[in-house]
Amino acid sequence: MTLKAKLVSATFGAALLGGAAGAQELNVAYFLEWPMPFQYAKETGMYEEALGMKVNWRAFDTGTAMSAAMASGDIHLSVSQGVPPFVVAASAGQDLHVLDVAVSYSDNDNCVVAEALEIDKTNAGELAGKKVAVPLGTAAHYGFLKQMNHFGVDIATMDVVNMAPPEGAAAIAQGAVDMFCGWGGSLRRAKEHGNVLLTGAEKEELGILVFDVTSGPSAYVAENPDVVATFLKVTAEANAMWADPANRDKMLPVIAKDSGMDVEATAATIDTFVFPTVEDQLNAKWLGGGAQDFMKGVAEVFVEAGSIDSALATYESHVNIGPLAASKGM
Repeated sequence: MTLKAKLVSATFGAALLGGAAGAQELNVAYFLEWPMPFQYAKETGMYEEALGMKVNWRAFDTGTAMSAAMASGDIHLSVSQGVPPFVVAASAGQDLHVLDVAVSYSDNDNCVVAEALEIDKTNAGELAGKKVAVPLGTAAHYGFLKQMNHFGVDIATMDVVNMAPPEGAAAIAQGAVDMFCGWGGSLRRAKEHGNVLLTGAEKEELGILVFDVTSGPSAYVAENPDVVATFLKVTAEANAMWADPANRDKMLPVIAKDSGMDVEATAATIDTFVFPTVEDQLNAKWLGGGAQDFMKGVAEVFVEAGSIDSALATYESHVNIGPLAASKGM
């Protein structure tokens, strides 16, 4: 743990001991067609029981929309916000904190090329001049930029259209775009009409990490440390339940229903996910330094692509391990 991380944790602990602002309700953003163990806790009342307050859940299409909702004060916490949209918001001056690593999913965020083009990694250069649906400022956007750079495709030659994954999946199905980038159920549907260029493992070899975080406005986190720590504790409990195969049969149907998916599709999707333990999240690979370094790398790629004006000198102050560390002792 870095000195700065220790100081943030210590500051958090003092705030927790001193009490928090009494929030009456908690507004949380999440994604449909993005099945995760927390949804079992959501649907069975585990969060409300632990928090002692009403939790209002709102579904979003993109992480950029989550940032906007947190900026307006409509959302207090966002579960599974992509790192790239978080970085875009933080780079623009929005004061957000990464609070945990929600999920790692290199095989469930990718780009799909229309099958009629017969383009794969051996001839990816032929993508120059093609039309691609990409949700700008998201993990899919970052992956798209990194893959095109790897294959030597000049983005300036392409017609890049900003589309949320559901719209992008529909567009590639209709032949309206040559390439789709996105995640979850939308990615699964898009793959019915084309092929990926690189597997998750191949992307990781290129340094294309794909993970989401739980995030929140720093002011809300500072004013409600016990609420945030308790929320993260319940999330970790749900993840631990899912890690035990004995719980799968009872959890899967609940998660599937809340995700708006059938059980088979839910199982196929969630099996590509990794949910790091709290201990793992606090180590050097993740919130102990790796996530901060990765955010800096994402920002620099976006600057180079002209997607954001500039990167911050460091993203360390946008990672707050205090609530997660405190949740271990609850």
